[in-house]
Amino acid sequence: MVSEIIEKADKIYRKNFPMETWFERAIFFSWYCAIRNCKFCYMSTQPRKKDPVKARRKESSLLAELILCKKLGWRLGFISGGLGAFETIEFEKILKDMHKITNEKMWLNIGAVDEEKIKKFLPYVKGLVGSIETINKKIHNFICPSKPIEKYEMMFEIAGKYGLKKAMTIIIGLGETIKDYSKLKEFIEKHNIEKIHFYGLNPQKGTIFENADPPSVEYQAEWIARTRIDFPKIDIQCGIWKDRTDYIPLLLKAGANSISKYPITRYFASKSAHEIEDYSKKAGRAFKGTLTKIPENINWDKEVNNLDLDKEIKEKVRKKLKQYLKKMKNNVKEWENKK
Repeated sequence: MVSEIIEKADKIYRKNFPMETWFERAIFFSWYCAIRNCKFCYMSTQPRKKDPVKARRKESSLLAELILCKKLGWRLGFISGGLGAFETIEFEKILKDMHKITNEKMWLNIGAVDEEKIKKFLPYVKGLVGSIETINKKIHNFICPSKPIEKYEMMFEIAGKYGLKKAMTIIIGLGETIKDYSKLKEFIEKHNIEKIHFYGLNPQKGTIFENADPPSVEYQAEWIARTRIDFPKIDIQCGIWKDRTDYIPLLLKAGANSISKYPITRYFASKSAHEIEDYSKKAGRAFKGTLTKIPENINWDKEVNNLDLDKEIKEKVRKKLKQYLKKMKNNVKEWENKK
């Protein structure tokens, strides 16, 4: 039965999209969260008194990573981080600087954003992402007690008012069953969701899921396939961890457009990065961009010099970019030495 659903989804995908795929990078700005009580999340295991300022990533790191995205063909999934890490005025400034690099508006995933913040972020944002996680309300209220679905529904209503696109994240394996898919279908229709990220549970030490089994590839694929069948043109991302690259062929066949969640800056040119590209090709998709090679014709200093930023931040970005590239080039050399 599942195989038939996946075959049907594959045919629908082929009618609506080219046979290609790519990597989408989510840019995380902080590992601090003001609520820290989502029961699947790493941040729920962190000390309650953790300093939000110390948990922030430096702006230079965020901007350097955006340059890598732009030049290596990684599409920007969304900007995200723990709730309460920045004051609104600080975050608005960061979005403005990020926009100078992307030259396009970005998806934002920072909780249920109220109307006043939405108005401030409008020049830099094309859509809002709701971290719904699980569509089963009983499970959601237990797993994410401080992120009620109703607040995201209110955010989506406001987003529509300002012409913003709407997306959502779902984590497969939190206790839902495939019977809950009908609730997801209803939610997508109700809120005109244009993009959906399907992640598989990644059990975190110290959480109630520490010893849980991650969802099977068939189960994750079925959620994707059913969504593709009912929503032929929706944008679907499949979250892949470094130990589940073998999931890729079936998840793409089920109708996913692209691949996300993989920690690329750490594992660039590693065995799992090569597997992502290889498995994508085996699925019949041309892989756009690169996870394994650094183009030789890029003048990285020129890329930084051309940024519309002040001299001080440019130098910090240049330094951070060199650190990233050094690590990535070392990974490439290690891979070549193993061949």
